Amino acid sequence: MRDYDEVTAFLGKWGPFQRLIFFLLSASIIPNGFNGMSVVFLAGTPEHHCRVPDTANLSSAWRNHSVPVRLQDGREVLQSCRRYRLEKIVNFSALGLEPGRDVDLEQLEQEGCLDGWEFSQDIYLSTIVTEWSLVCEEDWKTPLTTSLFFVGVLLGSFVSGQLSDRFGRKAILFATMAVQTGFSFLQIFSVNWEMFTVLFVIVGMGQISNYVVAFILGTEILGKSVRIIFSTLGVCTFFAVGYMLLPLFAYFIRDWRMLLLALTVPGVLCVPLWWFIPESPRWLISQRRFEEAEDIIQKAAKINNITAPMVVFDPVEQQEQLPLKQQKVFILDLFRTRNIATITVMSLLLWMLTSVGYFALSLNTPNLHGDPYLNCFFSALIEVPAYIAAWLLLRTLPRRYVIAGVLFFGGSVLLLIQLVPADYNFLSIGLAMLGKFGITSAFAMLYVFTAELYPTLVRNMAVGVTSMASRVGSIIAPYFVYLGAYNRVLPYILMGSLTVLIGIITLFFPESFGRTLPETLEQMQKVKGYKKLLAISGKKTNNSVRKPAKVMNKQFIEKNTSGPNMYMKRKYLSTLIKKICLMQYHFLAYEIV
Repeated sequence: MRDYDEVTAFLGKWGPFQRLIFFLLSASIIPNGFNGMSVVFLAGTPEHHCRVPDTANLSSAWRNHSVPVRLQDGREVLQSCRRYRLEKIVNFSALGLEPGRDVDLEQLEQEGCLDGWEFSQDIYLSTIVTEWSLVCEEDWKTPLTTSLFFVGVLLGSFVSGQLSDRFGRKAILFATMAVQTGFSFLQIFSVNWEMFTVLFVIVGMGQISNYVVAFILGTEILGKSVRIIFSTLGVCTFFAVGYMLLPLFAYFIRDWRMLLLALTVPGVLCVPLWWFIPESPRWLISQRRFEEAEDIIQKAAKINNITAPMVVFDPVEQQEQLPLKQQKVFILDLFRTRNIATITVMSLLLWMLTSVGYFALSLNTPNLHGDPYLNCFFSALIEVPAYIAAWLLLRTLPRRYVIAGVLFFGGSVLLLIQLVPADYNFLSIGLAMLGKFGITSAFAMLYVFTAELYPTLVRNMAVGVTSMASRVGSIIAPYFVYLGAYNRVLPYILMGSLTVLIGIITLFFPESFGRTLPETLEQMQKVKGYKKLLAISGKKTNNSVRKPAKVMNKQFIEKNTSGPNMYMKRKYLSTLIKKICLMQYHFLAYEIV
């Protein structure tokens, strides 16, 4: 029986139909770039200090010295959460005493910001932080806001795969677009932080569901050669375009409610795409809806000015694919055998730890020195060459090696930041951007890699579940940024170490480069990655010898993963990891002291 790619090969690789699907699905991702990172400006925290009531009877000298000062980056700034006790300084002012000359300010009693805060408007006119005073004792709500958004993304990742596998790619794609746009609009009318965050959770659910389903739909419609371009230069680059437009909007619209309104408008413009984007023929075939699938292929041939066969899907082949509909799939099918379970567990780790690095670096841009709008733009801009590099690497090199390579590069660069003196801020920013370049490249490749590993029946579910695991990392990421308040290099040490670790794990994946997409779970079980793990651990498998090609593969594995050579490699790797951990421990101890 011919596979789908062979049956539809007459359509060509890059005709008008493929270009239309490519650009329309990519364009539908632009609003995701807005909503995914909008929290950087919606929840921005400007400089602030305790408010002193205008009714307080204070001289100008005491009013100017009513808030203690502290050193920050070599300059004196007002403390954010403390002021001198108002009752005391009013008495001193009434007695005609001068601060610093007659009264020792260091010995003066302090109190909290009982009358609220005054926020600087140099960067933001208003944010949810200034609106609801999410500072000092309430500052824990700011990272929680971001984490709750990613909780919604987590739930959306879990639900979107199963819903689109059951109800179709197209219906769920546009339903999640409506959820993302509609609830973003409702956020404008939030009356408190609780209402804003509940709506933000729902926006997160729609945001990731739209992204994942659009990716899967394009992967299943487009041909093998275009598939890589779509998943890198298409989906990912258009996400980066939306991300780059975000600081542009935020620069000119500095009120959070008006900014949110402006960011919801592009979602409305995606409504007409319903009449141009078709359902996935692969999914229709898996549901035995062969006539609908053939109708889509016939229309595609007409758009490409190609004469299609009278019958694209032969009736005999349709009967052979009949069991495909009867085979119900659930999330537990991703763990059906030891081979599939091993691949799934490693995929979950790969997505989660890569996500920690990507989102922590993205959310940390306001904390970098310089203009936050420009830093955010550079953080988005660096993603474009990262996606281009991912595309070029995926075209010619094995998946697991290139993913491991860029992860090693990104993690190593982040670990170097701890060696940069505090005065060389520009160098730290440059290394952070290079680190994001490597991690972003790896992130772009994960969608292709995961989609190629799993068969059509569970492909969308697999991408959804593994993407769900990445959201666990994104939920944690805001607190990596939060650690920077205690030690400026600690977030980079943690991110760099985790990135290098997952780069090592990636080397144990099976290779999918140059293989036809599997259609059934049985075809997936033929992936040889599990045998490689068994060979490394010294175990054997019952089906280790089936065909001459597999015998050769087994001999190759045994040759390279046994004997003194492998023992020396393991011993060297173990010693190297121990030395790295010991070095990081001594450095942290030095920083704390």
